[in-house]
Amino acid sequence: MTPEKNQSGNSSQQVMHMNPRIEKDRQLLLDSEKKGKGATFLAYLRLSGPGWLQSGITLGGGSLSSSLYLGVLVGFSFMWLQPLAMILGIIMLSAIAYVTLSTGQRPLRGINQHVSPVLGWGWLLASMVANLVWSLPQFALGTAALRQNLLPSLIGPSVMGEIPGKMIAGVIFLVIALSASFTYSAGGRGVKVFEILIKTIVSIIVLSFVGVVIKLSLEGKILWGEILGGLIPDLSLFVKPTDKIMPHIQQVAEPFQAFWTNMIVGQQRDVMISAAATAVGINMTFLLPYSMLRKGWDKYFRGLAIFDLSTGLFIPFIIATGCVVIASSSQFHAKTAVGFLGEKDEQGELIKPAPNLLGPYNGLLSDRALSELALSDERFEKVKTSGFEVFTEEEQAELKAILKAKVETLPLADKRMAAMLVKRDAFNLADTLAPLTGPVIAQYLFGLGVIGMALSAATMLMTINGLCFAELLGKPPRGWPQKIGSLMVCVGALGPFFWKDAAPYLAVPTSVFAMVLLPIAYFAFFLLMNQKSFLGDNMPLGGKRILWNVLMALAAGAASFGSIWSLWSKLQWWGIGLLVGFIVLCVVVHYLRPKGRTA
Repeated sequence: MTPEKNQSGNSSQQVMHMNPRIEKDRQLLLDSEKKGKGATFLAYLRLSGPGWLQSGITLGGGSLSSSLYLGVLVGFSFMWLQPLAMILGIIMLSAIAYVTLSTGQRPLRGINQHVSPVLGWGWLLASMVANLVWSLPQFALGTAALRQNLLPSLIGPSVMGEIPGKMIAGVIFLVIALSASFTYSAGGRGVKVFEILIKTIVSIIVLSFVGVVIKLSLEGKILWGEILGGLIPDLSLFVKPTDKIMPHIQQVAEPFQAFWTNMIVGQQRDVMISAAATAVGINMTFLLPYSMLRKGWDKYFRGLAIFDLSTGLFIPFIIATGCVVIASSSQFHAKTAVGFLGEKDEQGELIKPAPNLLGPYNGLLSDRALSELALSDERFEKVKTSGFEVFTEEEQAELKAILKAKVETLPLADKRMAAMLVKRDAFNLADTLAPLTGPVIAQYLFGLGVIGMALSAATMLMTINGLCFAELLGKPPRGWPQKIGSLMVCVGALGPFFWKDAAPYLAVPTSVFAMVLLPIAYFAFFLLMNQKSFLGDNMPLGGKRILWNVLMALAAGAASFGSIWSLWSKLQWWGIGLLVGFIVLCVVVHYLRPKGRTA
């Protein structure tokens, strides 16, 4: 079979078509299309795969944590956010699939030659950075689930020291993740086994949280009217807390209502951006084209690719994240963590708060007390900006004693706010499954779910980074380059040791960072889709081209909004300066580089 040529002179359908298995799959698609939609649907179902790999990465710790904290902070109010983010993401992934399958080429070369080498290399390097940064919360989640949910009697916080326990749990998680990653790297049957494993994990995750929602619905604890109302966008929550939290803030002394309001709004914004960023991340845009090329797909598989994304990615993601938001909202939104406000059990005994929440709770109250003391004592203003370390040991002891006394005398309204906003850890968040299974089984089931999500995400991060590193070196995506790239993600094993926040919450700031990088990929493929020199006769024309461009503009515009918002909220003018600098670099290189150069 002679490969077709596009206008740039490259072989658009390469020798991969000579693979007997691919020829058989392509013939199956052609035959099923002649038989009708039913036969085509069954053929698509049989041949799907890369979309499920996308599910493996997107239904990781980032999506779980973002969905959980989205429910905790805003309840059902943002039920619309994740479906919209995923729809926009699938638009761009479908465009990436179209470009890749139409040409049969690895997309980095096409972006460098036909769009901009700055965007091309920026896409690759940003994907690698996202892999390394996102690995940190995956390992933190996995080790937390092992210690708090699955093996608390062996390596739990109360049995073993903090550092030794994290080290043992981290080694266990790392060994499992590496084994799964190298199974995929082996190719052939290993890829099939890996895809089946991912499908099974994703299915278990989805079914677990669906069961919780069904159980709560049957008990009348879920108001579906509120959930449906949450499908209507309410952008006011970017600047104010929800209606259920506002009455509690209004009970705080007026000068300090702003303290809690600003804290909540800041967390809400981060979680909203995180929820959108974890729908489709920049590293997912790198995985999709290479996973499709690895399977040997070509332009005859374009319809299958869109079906694959819709079923293997969109449906599991929407069901899983929606059910997690519903479950966490019903359990935690505008509700205080038990044990901090003098609650008693049925026997009249005081309920003790969860030990892992004591530190975060006291930290919130210390911040509140510090904000009050800073109004009348400039020393505490220095503590807010520079910490206690700027003072002598004697002064530190005095200031800490004053702060402790102030915390103890804070009004009940402030303590209620702290108990409401304290970040729940994996042990506490397991209560989202308690209505279905009871508290004991919930710990194990939630732990397995977290392990499954973190493991699938960490494994896919290793796989993607292996592809990225091989492409960086200009090597085929196999052998030692891919293995070294995969091993780079082991840096995530340091994740459990770096933050004091609850392990699940670590995915939120990580995802906000990843949102900054996403527009690089979106605009690279947006521009590549409009390059006649690259796509040749496969370039969409007329109404199809207009539709593609309108949809891609919406997706790229939304990603840019999230990126600019994240840069401004974290770095202010420094962030905007970095963005402008990157854009200027793209323009300068585009006009100064020699024509036809493929840097």
